[in-house]
Amino acid sequence: MKIQSISRGKVRIEKPKGGNGMARISGVDLPAGKRIEIGLTSIFGIGLSTAAKILAHTGVDPNVRVREISESDVAKLREYIDKNCKVEGDLRRFEALNIKRLTEISCYRGVRHKKGLPVRGQRTKTNARVRKGPTKTVAGKKKEKK
Repeated sequence: MKIQSISRGKVRIEKPKGGNGMARISGVDLPAGKRIEIGLTSIFGIGLSTAAKILAHTGVDPNVRVREISESDVAKLREYIDKNCKVEGDLRRFEALNIKRLTEISCYRGVRHKKGLPVRGQRTKTNARVRKGPTKTVAGKKKEKK
């Protein structure tokens, strides 16, 4: 790895030439300072257990930092993820199509999605503010004077 040096006043900054130590997999820059096992979880669709399985199948050490990983290991990870995992855009598209299908056939879950209400049986008399939005105050009855 070649080092490119830049001098600014009295301070001399040296940085690796040709890269910033970040691995790019499935269109996502993995955070350079984290372990590869944790760094893989920044890809949409890969959690901790999936990351551990990927590393076990490819034979990459889970404790190595992203900035220290070799290009051959990155290539192995990229190839395995492309072949075996549905991630990022493909997964988002798959989820959106599933929701669209539910709304088109007007099943209960599709109606709940359409109305913006909780889908999985949660209560709505109280709570559910995330799905319903901020409270809308309804004017009550005025008390009669005696």
